[in-house]
Amino acid sequence: MNELTLSVRLERVAAHVPQGARLADIGSDHGYLPVALALRGVIEAGVAGEVAQTPYASAQRNVRRNGLQERITVRLADGLAAIEAQDRISAVSLCGMGGKTMCEILERGKAHLNGSERLILQPNGDERELRTWLMDNGYRIVIEELLRENRFDYEIIVAEPEGTVAYSEEELYFGPLLMREKSPAFITKWQRMLRQKQQALANFERARDAIPEGKRRTFTTQLGWINQVLA
Repeated sequence: MNELTLSVRLERVAAHVPQGARLADIGSDHGYLPVALALRGVIEAGVAGEVAQTPYASAQRNVRRNGLQERITVRLADGLAAIEAQDRISAVSLCGMGGKTMCEILERGKAHLNGSERLILQPNGDERELRTWLMDNGYRIVIEELLRENRFDYEIIVAEPEGTVAYSEEELYFGPLLMREKSPAFITKWQRMLRQKQQALANFERARDAIPEGKRRTFTTQLGWINQVLA
C-alpha cells in the first residue's frame, strides 16, 4: 500500500470524504490517505496528525515527494491536538485503531472540534463503545459499511453532528444501518459470531463456577439478539 494504491479499507474511508473537504487524518501513519485524496483533487487541504516520531517523519517525506507542502500540513501531536482553528477542518478521519482508543481521542480532543465536522471512523473492534460515544455526544450515524479484508471484519462508521440522538442496545451492538440493510457481509459475520458465542456459552456451562453469572447472562442476551437479526 502507498499513496497511489490504498488498501481496500482506506479506499472505502476515502469514498466518504466529501469533495472539497478540509480533512484532518488523525493517526495518519504514512499520510497515505490525505496525500491520495489531495492527488485525486478530492480535498482542498489536509492535516496529517501523528503522535509517534517515525510515522510523522514518513508522512512528511510522502507529502514532500508529492509536492503537496502547500496543501497538507503534517503535525506531531496527540490526537485531535493536531487540529488548529485556522485549519477550518470539515472532516476528521480516524482509522486502524481500537474503538475505545478512538473514544478516548475524541473525548480528550473535543475542544479542538468546531462542532460541524463529519467523522469518518474505521475502528478495529469495540464498535459498540464507539457508537455509544457518538450517541452520547450528539452524532448521528449516517453511513455504515462492513467489509472483510485479510480474514478480518472491519466496520466503517460515518457520523455527523445532529444534537439529540438515541439508539437501542441492539442498534449500538450491530450498527443501526448495518442491521437494517443486512448485507451479505453482515450476515456472514454474524453467522460466524453466532457459532463462536454458542461455543463460548457451552464452555461457560462446563465451567459454571468460574464464570460470573452476569457474563453468562450477557452472552445469552447477545445470542438472542443475533438469532433475531439473522431470522
